[in-house]
Amino acid sequence: MAQHAAPPTTTTVVPAKLPLKDIAPWAVFIGILMLVLLYFVGAEQGATSVVSGENVHEWVHDARHLLGFPCH
Repeated sequence: MAQHAAPPTTTTVVPAKLPLKDIAPWAVFIGILMLVLLYFVGAEQGATSVVSGENVHEWVHDARHLLGFPCH
């Protein structure tokens, strides 16, 4: 019994276009979120402290060292 394979077919995959106006709100949101996280890692418990006490400092202590921020 012989088996016949179907001839290969080629299809062209065209990626969907995503307009910039759909991406922009998410890019702004993620950018603001990153700036807030950078503030808490780099500047919180300093001259511009928003939260009193040392809780935030202890939570982000290792991240400060990893990113090169002095904290001692």
